Amino acid sequence: MQVDCCAEADEERFATLIGEADVIWHVLKPITADVLAAAPRLRLIQKLGVGVNTIDLEAARQRAVAVCNMPGVNSQAVAELTLALMLAAARQIVRFDEAIRSAQGWELAAQLEDKLSEIAGSTVGLIGAGAIARILAPVLGALGARVIYTSRTRKPDFPAAWCELKNLLAESDIVSLHLPLTPQTQGLIDAEAISAMKPGAILINTARGGLVDHAALNAALAQGRLRAVGLDAFAQEPLARDDPLIRCSSAVLTPHVGWLTTQCLDRTLAIAVENCQRLARGAPLLHRVV
Repeated sequence: MQVDCCAEADEERFATLIGEADVIWHVLKPITADVLAAAPRLRLIQKLGVGVNTIDLEAARQRAVAVCNMPGVNSQAVAELTLALMLAAARQIVRFDEAIRSAQGWELAAQLEDKLSEIAGSTVGLIGAGAIARILAPVLGALGARVIYTSRTRKPDFPAAWCELKNLLAESDIVSLHLPLTPQTQGLIDAEAISAMKPGAILINTARGGLVDHAALNAALAQGRLRAVGLDAFAQEPLARDDPLIRCSSAVLTPHVGWLTTQCLDRTLAIAVENCQRLARGAPLLHRVV
């Protein structure tokens, strides 16, 4: 098996490679109908992760190209980054780090103390009840948080109390998103949802950027409606250089790397290689979506 790597921004190399590719190992670059039309030999799109919203599934189906993902492969890594963003936002870790580096670490404004909080005693609302939320719920509970969740259907075995979305938004000190991006969830956290949140709440998103109305989020931060955000996913990636989030001292930002650990990479590559081997010998593929 020969594996050729291509930088996401290298359109020329991608155009050369795609014409000869039997398999694409896909991260974030959209796989459109045009991409599929330029890949006459393609037999498998292997998502290196879970979400397939950047793949044209209907076009793949029409061209008889299999699409597979990897449910659960990055759950531990994303859950840990989610917790890290919660702590970083609640304790303003980035701001303190910057202050130390600029020799101002012991000269911070007194009012900053009002922006610092603990997980213990807080209500954390998880929107979505998948594998990542299931890892987080007992950890947050062990830290002393009251954990609640919402999902389309109640999960009797979920380690937290279910409530309706409107109640979760109103009660939570920290709201954390754990949903796929679908037409139904697009822009779920819009201006109306943010106005329903507890004043001074923290919003965490390690799922998909399109779940959040970007303009409404920036407005809420500018107005002080939200105390802080921790984001690993954005409606536009990469962020524009002039995006207000970049200048917002209450925002903790990471570049969609929730999955990026050595352990997760090992798990990911093991599944990707296994599916290539299965494809070669005509065996059923793991985690087939299309």
